[in-house]
Amino acid sequence: MHTQTQLAEYRMAERHAQAQAYRLAKAAKPERELRTRIGWTLVEVGLRLATPAPATT
Repeated sequence: MHTQTQLAEYRMAERHAQAQAYRLAKAAKPERELRTRIGWTLVEVGLRLATPAPATT
């Protein structure tokens, strides 16, 4: 096989892999939003636990 043909096939495979990685990264975006909501919920719960209870007299 010619060198130019092999190089073209290699570049095509590399671009295909990059496109696949981009699609996977784009599909993973909603996870980040869920992770952010869970994180802020944990912060809120931690603040509630850290706040002293009002004194009852």
